[in-house]
Amino acid sequence: MVVDTGRDATQEQDVVELVYQPTARDLHQALLARQRASRSGRMQRWLPGAMAVLALLLLAFMISGGDGSPVLIVWLLVAAVMVAVVPWFQARQVHRFAQRQGTCRTLVTDTAVSITNDATTTTIKWAGMPRYAETAEVFVLLSADNNALGIAVLPKRGIHAPADADRLREILDRNLTRV
Repeated sequence: MVVDTGRDATQEQDVVELVYQPTARDLHQALLARQRASRSGRMQRWLPGAMAVLALLLLAFMISGGDGSPVLIVWLLVAAVMVAVVPWFQARQVHRFAQRQGTCRTLVTDTAVSITNDATTTTIKWAGMPRYAETAEVFVLLSADNNALGIAVLPKRGIHAPADADRLREILDRNLTRV
């Protein structure tokens, strides 16, 4: 008995496979995309600039004869740099873990994303990560919460054929909201 689900048969069989070893760069790109898509990430993006402006205003105040602390200016600048490099440090930390997991083999279908490596197999249904972002190098699946705590990274370099990148984008567009 054949049941008509109202879906195109070609959509049901649309599968894109990626094979890749995660890199720190992939993870860094994903964290930057997460920053752009999350409320806390957007705040983290403008915070270093605000701290640098505050340091410059304090310096201008001191130069014009006001009372201020040069140590505070240095600490503001150091803190600004530290906040700016947090995604890079996070990516390096996560990469150390991901590297030990081995090569990832990912299947993306119209129902879910299945990621298998030497240690685990994870299946993420679309409801678990209903949004995605795209950068020049990766697709990033994002959880629905305001801070996008959950992410999954799909590096474009893991795609076998250039046409598969378009097919992957089509699957994601059908099932997720682009941010």
